[in-house]
Amino acid sequence: MPSITRRRPRNPDGRAAVEARVLAATERLLQEGIRFTDLGVQRIAAEAGVARSTFYTHFRDKSELLMRLAGTMRESSFGRTGEWNPAGPGDPLASLTEIFADVIRIYRTYAPVLAAVSEVAAYDEVVREYWAAGLEQFVARTVQVLRAEQEAGRTPAGIDPVTASRLIVIGGDRFLADHVSATSADPDTDASAARELAATWWYGVYRRPA
Repeated sequence: MPSITRRRPRNPDGRAAVEARVLAATERLLQEGIRFTDLGVQRIAAEAGVARSTFYTHFRDKSELLMRLAGTMRESSFGRTGEWNPAGPGDPLASLTEIFADVIRIYRTYAPVLAAVSEVAAYDEVVREYWAAGLEQFVARTVQVLRAEQEAGRTPAGIDPVTASRLIVIGGDRFLADHVSATSADPDTDASAARELAATWWYGVYRRPA
């Protein structure tokens, strides 16, 4: 997968400020309901208050821009879930439910970006692989945690850690994306969604009856 890392800029503070303006402008336009495919670079640059040529000095193309937006969302949500310890103090199910409530808020904030990723991934292999790679990293971490739980005797030995991890991580991501989509966007259901997702992870895998 092509890297989106660029060489160190001579003026990192100024560069970061311009890039932040472009990212924020793109988010605003997506929030207005404009499809990412229909969103031209000229429109993004005008919204950010920069020249079209300036856009291309900071982003290779629109795909890189979208991956940067998606990366911020992914790091926030995966980082929050990664804080959970199934063998931690207190009530692990309650803490997981609280974490998923936070993750739902993140997904809801970035719902237009998620929609753009789904839209572009249908025809852009780079974007598709970028998002999939992030999920695979989280799957790998979950496999490690499950194996540690099995070794400690807290998770049944008969569970396949790889298959179970892919089910709850990839399935959970798709559930959350659907939950915050325009067709299912009632915030009043967020609490129950967090509870059900946490219970599925806990009772379906981590503490499944032997």
